[in-house]
Amino acid sequence: MLLVSEADDGCNRFYCPTCPYEFKINGFQMYDRKKLTRKEVDDVLGGEAAWENVDQTQAQCPIDSCGSDKAYFFQLQIRSADEPMTTFYKCVKCAHRWKEN
Repeated sequence: MLLVSEADDGCNRFYCPTCPYEFKINGFQMYDRKKLTRKEVDDVLGGEAAWENVDQTQAQCPIDSCGSDKAYFFQLQIRSADEPMTTFYKCVKCAHRWKEN
């Protein structure tokens, strides 16, 4: 993590406490979070293609207004090997997605 301090010439700087890295701050700008563009996030679970050719099972949709008792599902090992697999569900009727550990 870089720290901020005042450099010898009176300007502020970012510096690393464990190595000689230093970056002088010449100007100061504030950014409004709402004006920054969000980075695109890769879907590590495969996106919509992950739901192709999956099986159905009896599972109650958590959306009260749906009432469906069938869902598509697949399982992935997303935690350490000694933990159980995580099951991902997608409702057949309303396409709501949820997971169970």
